[in-house]
Amino acid sequence: MDAVKKRLDQALSAICITLFAFLVLLVTWQVITRFILNNPSVVSEELAKYCFVWLVMFGSAIVFGEKGHMAVEVVKDKFPQGLKAVNEIVIEALNMVFALFVLLIGGFIAAELAWTQMNASLQIPIGYLYAVMPVSGLCILFYCTYNIYQTVQTRKKVKTE
Repeated sequence: MDAVKKRLDQALSAICITLFAFLVLLVTWQVITRFILNNPSVVSEELAKYCFVWLVMFGSAIVFGEKGHMAVEVVKDKFPQGLKAVNEIVIEALNMVFALFVLLIGGFIAAELAWTQMNASLQIPIGYLYAVMPVSGLCILFYCTYNIYQTVQTRKKVKTE
């Protein structure tokens, strides 16, 4: 399971780096065409929007993998040691419910509905914009499952010591 997580981390990081670099180029080109050439590029604006959405969705999946999502540490630290693990598992399970129903199922439905609509400037289906939702949902589901597995393994080690 650790090897799969490592590969997924590497893949998502590479995708995010590539998307961010492409986004910087697109926005730079947009500024040049708007302010220097006085002829704004509509294509670069739309592509930048697609890149940004994909970057945010994959970036959020990475955050789940690093257990970097928001938490109120003061409240977490008030729990007794035994309940801390339960609390972490419940939080991860709630994240899984969100990822399953909103990102995976909802994203699949949204992408399917938008697949027949064409983007006016790019002439590609708008479904590409929404297609990242189920993909990032799958990644988040994996990371939540991995985080629960790690919490259980850590708890087992603490009990045996």
